[in-house]
Amino acid sequence: MDHRPGRGHLYFGEPGGRRLIAASGSRRRPSRSTRPFFDLDPAGANYRTAATVIIPAPYEGTVSYGRGAAKGPDALRRASWEVEYYDPELGRDARLALASLPPLPLPRDPKTAIARVEKTAAKILKDGKRPLLIGGEHSLTLGMVRAARRRYPRLSVLQLDAHADLRERYDQSPYSHACVMRRVAELGLPIVAAGVRSLSREEHDWIREHRQKIFWAGEIKRNPGWTKAVIRGLGPEVYLSLDVDVLDPAEMPATGAPEPGGLSWRDLLDLFRALAASGKKVIGLDLVELAPIPGFHAPDFLCARLLFFLLARLDP
Repeated sequence: MDHRPGRGHLYFGEPGGRRLIAASGSRRRPSRSTRPFFDLDPAGANYRTAATVIIPAPYEGTVSYGRGAAKGPDALRRASWEVEYYDPELGRDARLALASLPPLPLPRDPKTAIARVEKTAAKILKDGKRPLLIGGEHSLTLGMVRAARRRYPRLSVLQLDAHADLRERYDQSPYSHACVMRRVAELGLPIVAAGVRSLSREEHDWIREHRQKIFWAGEIKRNPGWTKAVIRGLGPEVYLSLDVDVLDPAEMPATGAPEPGGLSWRDLLDLFRALAASGKKVIGLDLVELAPIPGFHAPDFLCARLLFFLLARLDP
């Protein structure tokens, strides 16, 4: 059921080759295959005026347990059509200036896929916009961070994740999803991780040796000031990587490697509020590892609502 007035701006197409599509309420509704994220009204909008550009990345080249992350971007897009524009906390309709690229075609080889993401994100950043990758698996975050680091030398990384992802290699690959934050750390960037509750002995030893800042999921539950502490650990420019398995499986069962004892929806909202109020600049972000469960839409909708909540506060 569509009953919302068009309040946002959304462009769907390649940068420089602008192609507007019809919005809900117009005489020509786009097909389900081209209907945009959040069903926002593209009237007068284009890539040039967007603040955030979505990169759908349906990729799962290194998955090691449950599959389905390649279907995450489309499931989130479809769920986003049902998100209400009105934000009771803000007391108004959210105003989002969004653009979306078509789904990014990616080869199975993770190194090549990461390089393609990096090239795409670099173009968006060069144009002065915030890239938002919707995965797909977590390995692609490396391409996003590489592109961001070249443009923002004071960059720090906020990792929300159930897993440390700090292995040197996994399944014979240094570019596995289980290695992504190790590769990010090798770029010399400060990383703050929150929600972690699963790691290997190798990762445990690496964390101790490098004094990696981790806010463990169990400690967060006992520390009411954890959001402020997380924000203090970040630099003035932030890349946010949100692996949805940071959430407890009771709220987010639709992910390839669920871990019990995770954060809650309200925990993430508290952190997003603190981040938006901190004055730090979020220059890029991703949401990864959504593996939709056929016929069960709640996890898909949760991801759509999380993104809408965050973007509404980053671009007030």
